[in-house]
Amino acid sequence: MQLFKNSQQTLSTLKEIPFKLEKDLQKIFESNLTILTQLILVKSEFTIKNYRLDTVAFDEEAKAFVIIEYKKNNSNSVVDQGIAYLNLMLDYSAEFIVEYNERFNKSLLRSEVDWSQTKVIFISTGFNENQKQATNFKDLAIELWEVKQFEGDVLTVSAIKKSKSAPSIK
Repeated sequence: MQLFKNSQQTLSTLKEIPFKLEKDLQKIFESNLTILTQLILVKSEFTIKNYRLDTVAFDEEAKAFVIIEYKKNNSNSVVDQGIAYLNLMLDYSAEFIVEYNERFNKSLLRSEVDWSQTKVIFISTGFNENQKQATNFKDLAIELWEVKQFEGDVLTVSAIKKSKSAPSIK
């Protein structure tokens, strides 16, 4: 995507500024999570077993947990990591509920969570065609979002849409 600055009817291109660290991308998202995703932050750097989840969030509307993973560039471990994290969340659902309850001083019950709506979102500056194709199932709970940073403090965020003809994994 090209972005332009319009200065008195003269367009100039905004140059993309790469993220120096994956952590920089994570900080921007976590600081603005509700604005960017309509999710609420439960925990940053949540560790279960031998896994460290970048961001655990909660979707109040869907009543579901969401794991967000950040990639500085297109990594090959998207689908396998996403499925492993979904499995981890379902195996250790009580840990997610305890973390939520402690963070918000609430008593969210297991029965109040719609576990069928849980998902993993990968956020990166780009994804390769294999990653896009591998997640192009209408009922696969893995989403890909691309983010770009430009001069002038401009940020673009766009979810990669699944095709209308995306098959079902069922």
